[in-house]
Amino acid sequence: MEYSEDHIAIAAEYALGTLDADERAQVETMMAVDEQFTALVQAWEFRLGVLNQMVGSVEPRPIVWENIKSAIGPAPAPQEPVALPEAQPPEPEPQQVEPESQQVEPEAVPDIAPQLAPQVHAPTPDRHVLQVPIVDDINVVYLESRVKRWRTIASAVGALAAALLAMLSLQVFRPDALPAALRPAPRIQTVEVKTPAPPLAPSSQYVALLQGQSGGPAFILTIDGATKNFTVRKVGATPEPGKSFELWLISDKLPRPRSLGVIGANDFTANPVLAGYDADVVNGATYAVTVEPAGGSPSGQPTSAPVFSGKLIETVPPSQPPAPAGTKK
Repeated sequence: MEYSEDHIAIAAEYALGTLDADERAQVETMMAVDEQFTALVQAWEFRLGVLNQMVGSVEPRPIVWENIKSAIGPAPAPQEPVALPEAQPPEPEPQQVEPESQQVEPEAVPDIAPQLAPQVHAPTPDRHVLQVPIVDDINVVYLESRVKRWRTIASAVGALAAALLAMLSLQVFRPDALPAALRPAPRIQTVEVKTPAPPLAPSSQYVALLQGQSGGPAFILTIDGATKNFTVRKVGATPEPGKSFELWLISDKLPRPRSLGVIGANDFTANPVLAGYDADVVNGATYAVTVEPAGGSPSGQPTSAPVFSGKLIETVPPSQPPAPAGTKK
């Protein structure tokens, strides 16, 4: 029975384990009623079983955890509470006891010289008598003028301080009430808002098994759908001495095969040369491997027939953009 490319592709994806639950149930139903389709799925499982050899568990090195702890830094030590000294009540200051004013007793003044001593009146019971020095009129006038001068200066300084306080208050609370020359300049503050970058969506992945007439896979070709970078994994091919394997892209949209480079002696060979081709050419082309002289074909064209070939199969579909909020499906 001849199967379409969709049947072959879904059988390969079933073997790879990339189908969802409904698609896997559909494949299992077809396998239950069609023995040939069951054989096709088993053939793909045999061919793609080597992909399990490419995946293995990786144990992180002990230095990884040490680097994480050094990046985090040591935990801060708990701070002990500090006992503050209790405030002592202020000691009462000793009160100064002023000495009582001594009453001035009137001295007896002889009658023979009343003009030589000032007359002192006897103190009343509720009033103390103070001795006041005699000051001449010149000193009194000088002190009075100095007091008036300091009072004038103090009044001017107070008025100036009041004016400055009023102007500052207006600048803070009501700047529009001031003249244009006294208004503060408007302050412009620039706020930078950083928008987090959207998460990178996984791109589609393609794989091709390059195999010969014997049926066993010789190379596994993997292509990233976004960057078009490809990687060739050597599986069962053994190079001949003095020869090199060279990868070719063969498409009916191109006039002749295009070289994708020589496959190296290591297990993996990566190359970004597919970035210059359209997606239709990359996805629908046939990829072939020929045996060429050491270093590749000298003419830029294959010098021998392909020994291994295969076509791409999409293993990881491109992710769909999220639906905008508020839309109904």
